Amino acid sequence: MNKIFIDGEAGTTGLQIKSQLLAIKELEILSLAPSERKDPQAKLAIMSSADLVILCLHDDAARQSVDLIDQMGDHKPKIIDASTAHRTHTDWVYGFPELDPGQENLIRQAQKVANPGCYATGAIALLRPLMQAGLLPSDLPLSLPSVSGYSGGGKTMIEAYEAGHAPLMDYYALSLEHKHIPEIMKFSGLQKRPLFVPSVGNFRQGMVVQLPLHLEQLSTGVTPEKIRQTYISHYDSIRNSFVSVLPKETELHFDATVLNNTNRLEIAVFENTDKGHLVLMARLDNLGKGASGAAVQNLHLMLGLEPLKP
Repeated sequence: MNKIFIDGEAGTTGLQIKSQLLAIKELEILSLAPSERKDPQAKLAIMSSADLVILCLHDDAARQSVDLIDQMGDHKPKIIDASTAHRTHTDWVYGFPELDPGQENLIRQAQKVANPGCYATGAIALLRPLMQAGLLPSDLPLSLPSVSGYSGGGKTMIEAYEAGHAPLMDYYALSLEHKHIPEIMKFSGLQKRPLFVPSVGNFRQGMVVQLPLHLEQLSTGVTPEKIRQTYISHYDSIRNSFVSVLPKETELHFDATVLNNTNRLEIAVFENTDKGHLVLMARLDNLGKGASGAAVQNLHLMLGLEPLKP
């Protein structure tokens, strides 16, 4: 039995992860009493008996837990960090198995894995294959308008929406300093900082990330169909990929919630070549592939369990 400790199991992501892990017979879930959850010595004791620790904490608290683990001797648990704290750190493996064909093996061999951000997962899924194929210049000024369900905002936001006290649509991070931007740039290949404007809609789960483009911005000879085929080639080359590309005949609507309670991500290419316009869109469950589902996918790889199947 592999022993798992979820540090922050009472939060939204922690609860979702725990509910999925309880169904896996090879795992034993370790827990602290609520009164001990902020006690460093109690944490140290339980983490020292774990094979893998999942951090579902704010950044500073995640760093503190990592410091505790780093002080251990030869037996240290593996770590999946769902916070922002280590996503661009050179000593951590980025936990997006569909990033490249070799990323799954890097996660398998890793001691420390940084779970991607929800918005970043959609943005990188859209950008990286095109950057690698040379279809998008790395210094192109880009915008990434996005919307998420309110469950990504934590307990206070969830309570406000479910009590009917929150706006039906709310734009935020308008200082243009969102914490997902550094990982989007690092793992997409972007050299120019994108304009990223996220928003929250009055639905619990689901997310869409958009990449609007003028065809004249792209490299010579790039067509919508070439972009679609580039995505298909990239994600077909990756084992156990949870990312898929919708066909050209996709209905001209894009529901942000259809992948809720799954670990899937879908990409669509919408085009109007007469006007020279193109919109690339990615949708996922912000609590699934954007958080808990990604963590469970990475856990299977790190512990050598049978990989999750799409």
